[in-house]
Amino acid sequence: MIPANKYNVSVPRYTSYPPANYFEPMDSTSYLKAIEDSNQVGSKKLSFYFHFPFCRRLCHYCGCNSYMMPQDKSQVARYVDALHHEIDLVAKHLDPTRPISQIHYGGGSPSVLPTSILQELNEHILSLFPKIEKPEIAIECHPGYLSAADWEALCNSHFTRFSIGVQDTDEKVLKAVGRTPSQMPIPEIVSILHAHGATVNTDFLYGLPYQTPDTFVQDIQKTIEVRPERLVTFSYGHVPWVFKRQQVLEKIGLPQPEVKQQMYDKAAQMLHEAGYQSIGLDHFVLPEDELYQALQNGQLYRNFQGYCTRRTTGQVYAFGVTGISQLDSFYAQNTKSIEEYLVATENDTLSTAKGYQLTPEQRIVKEVIERLMCNYRLQWAHIAKDLGITIEQVKAALHYDADQLQEMADDGIMNLTHEGITMTTEGHPFVRNVAAALDPLMVHTDKKFSKPI
Repeated sequence: MIPANKYNVSVPRYTSYPPANYFEPMDSTSYLKAIEDSNQVGSKKLSFYFHFPFCRRLCHYCGCNSYMMPQDKSQVARYVDALHHEIDLVAKHLDPTRPISQIHYGGGSPSVLPTSILQELNEHILSLFPKIEKPEIAIECHPGYLSAADWEALCNSHFTRFSIGVQDTDEKVLKAVGRTPSQMPIPEIVSILHAHGATVNTDFLYGLPYQTPDTFVQDIQKTIEVRPERLVTFSYGHVPWVFKRQQVLEKIGLPQPEVKQQMYDKAAQMLHEAGYQSIGLDHFVLPEDELYQALQNGQLYRNFQGYCTRRTTGQVYAFGVTGISQLDSFYAQNTKSIEEYLVATENDTLSTAKGYQLTPEQRIVKEVIERLMCNYRLQWAHIAKDLGITIEQVKAALHYDADQLQEMADDGIMNLTHEGITMTTEGHPFVRNVAAALDPLMVHTDKKFSKPI
């Protein structure tokens, strides 16, 4: 049995490499050059991310860059105008023959925008570039403020995938975390979306006050019955030193790590028995889902928007406050200040505030960690071949401590062979620990991260 307490330590989530808290001050000139370079280096596919930072109400657990919706509606209109303008500022530096493979709306709560505004943003970006067959156009939705008519309208606004932020259905839990309950029963929402041919992922959060393993799996069971294509069980990341609002939850009380682990284990067992397959840290998908097919082939990827396949993976260009662009070897993040973002964009400049230029060695580390995090396995020979280097060069770029890795193998987290690393099923929750053990940036780091459990 894996000694969970031993490995329940602070490690990065690795939604990017390096993690965002390693970003450095950066200006728009550097980002514009990186955009132009991206036309020649890296994937030709285009992935666009829109960040809408406003919410009707701020949930206490939230670790997103979000703010209360301003009472002055002109401020929202000004923000939307800035998004349109930023599209044009970036698009003129992109090769117009490159195809769109993915568009994603996050926040905040982008679904609180009028559907007509979302449709206009989609049509603006889609008018500028060709697209691959069946691009993924996704939006994160807060079901607390959407009626049946709203869901219907969203289906008619180019969206092909809906991420429904259920989190929990127990009103006691939702009240404790400050979240508005769903306006409609989740099964009815999924039925509407499926009738329009859209794919659905329902998102749940475990580790919140008043949750128990039994109540959590009751939520999962009710959702399984309507068969969303994807069901996500996010582990609540408690980082009150970053997000002060999370301190409220400490006063109420949070489940102990072992209880939290039981929530995941019971939910995972129930989902597997219902035919769902595990993807990455927290996703469960139906066997016919393209994410599962990609996992089978070792071709699963991840960006800040979530898991994706080789078919939809592109270089990411982000719009909106705090948006992070992910290019082949370059990250750029917009300012966190809404006013700074608006002023910069209205003055025909990008609001780049932070970023990171990867070294050649870090690109190797990025490839290794991404493959392990997404596919739960890596083979040194395959990575070396794909990167056009030797196995020795791959390992030389890593913090490769054979004794530390062997200890993890002895503890049952993964299997270590001369050919590579394969996570055990029981070790999946600790894949972040193995990745951190390979990461040179984690040697003597003073950065803070959340825990796996």
